[in-house]
Amino acid sequence: MRRIGMLTSGGDCQALNATMRGVAKVLYNKLDDVEILGFKDGYRGLMYNDYRVMRPSDFSGILTVGGTILGSSRQPFKKMRVVEEDGLDKVAAMKKTYRDLGLECLVVLGGNGSQKTANLLSQEGLNVISLPKTIDNDIFGTDMTFGFQSAVDIATNAIDCIHTTAAAHGRVFIVEVMGHKVGWLTLHAGVAGGADIILLPEIPYDLDCVLAAIQRRHKEGKRFSILAVAEGAMSKEDALLGKKEYNKKKSESPYPSVSYELGARIEKEIGREVRITVPGHTQRGGSPDPYDRFISSRLGAAAGRLVVERQYGRMVAFDGFDVVTVPLSTVAGKLKYVDPKCAAIREAKDMGICFGDE
Repeated sequence: MRRIGMLTSGGDCQALNATMRGVAKVLYNKLDDVEILGFKDGYRGLMYNDYRVMRPSDFSGILTVGGTILGSSRQPFKKMRVVEEDGLDKVAAMKKTYRDLGLECLVVLGGNGSQKTANLLSQEGLNVISLPKTIDNDIFGTDMTFGFQSAVDIATNAIDCIHTTAAAHGRVFIVEVMGHKVGWLTLHAGVAGGADIILLPEIPYDLDCVLAAIQRRHKEGKRFSILAVAEGAMSKEDALLGKKEYNKKKSESPYPSVSYELGARIEKEIGREVRITVPGHTQRGGSPDPYDRFISSRLGAAAGRLVVERQYGRMVAFDGFDVVTVPLSTVAGKLKYVDPKCAAIREAKDMGICFGDE
């Protein structure tokens, strides 16, 4: 019997179940004797030997179900080598569970931190295959991550809904979109939702540019303005601060997020009402959209084939519209940022969208 471990790690997102289903279907279809062990709550389950023996029926009917049937948890990579108060050596415990259960390989569905831990376990001698999961689309080595498009749909819908109330009341609205370090989600949802101003972590904004864009619309007779603002957007002044200085400033700020601070500054400068909308975790919830179901099935199937062919130490990825595999060692510890000079930004600017930098 070939015994395969599987876990979902980090923040949840749409299409985790769809991706696991894709893996399982290939394994059950291609192998005569296979057993899948699902670890509960991500790497924590691997650490504490907490798992369930999966059956084919467990993967039936979950293509459209959000969340994860295995549960998930965050296990910060920077603490993986730290022995906690309970005396647990996390890496040693995961290796012991893997070997005690006689696993042939471990399939990991996770984001950036999870990919780093997957690479760590691979370097420690375990057979690991990973899949790129995140609504942020920021995993290095792949053009697309599963969960991203579903989150774009939700964030875009929030912007769509704001249009009518913003127009009715002639207000400035800020829609805060998830994304602390990268702005792919805000960029896609902002353009798709018709936002007038889009602020990304990769492009520090000048408040004067933002105010000028709002005032210009007002002079043109447009009653409202909508800003799509990433959680991690920052002003040019804040971008000059060191990490410790910036974190200290945030901890002492009376505002719950960058959007509320920005809204207060806009109100003060131009005297117009500003309202803030934060879709928050709704962007990670609900059913995966058809596109995510499609690419998740493809990624899962490709990972299943890697298991069948015993090709380990790799992450399944998209290169354009082709499914490829890349070494875990080239993925771990890297983020895929939005290039401020990329075609998508240039085209958006050509349409008159302001990014706060000019």
